[in-house]
Amino acid sequence: MIDIKHKEEEELQILFVNGEIDASSSIHLDSAMRESIDKNKNIITDLTGLIYISSAGLGVFMSYLQELEANNLKLVLFGMNEKVYETFEILGLDQLLIIKKTIEEAREELNAS
Repeated sequence: MIDIKHKEEEELQILFVNGEIDASSSIHLDSAMRESIDKNKNIITDLTGLIYISSAGLGVFMSYLQELEANNLKLVLFGMNEKVYETFEILGLDQLLIIKKTIEEAREELNAS
């Protein structure tokens, strides 16, 4: 089960992802990402409540990288627990995605550009 909440700020969208992202629930993540990108704002994704992510969930994040870059937007993930982070790391996605520990670090990353 997955629960995704949105918070819109002036210059960015914040997604709060809680639960598990598997093949059946990744469609909800995809929908939330699409909605955020359509608003043409940078995205910070809070994963502190994420306890599991499958390859389908990882694929959602990866599928938007080119579009984000083409629109000069950034996606910053933060708050992963160790198990979730290891999943990203094992697949080398920590090299392709911007991952920070805290929301403050995520905001700094956006302000640095």
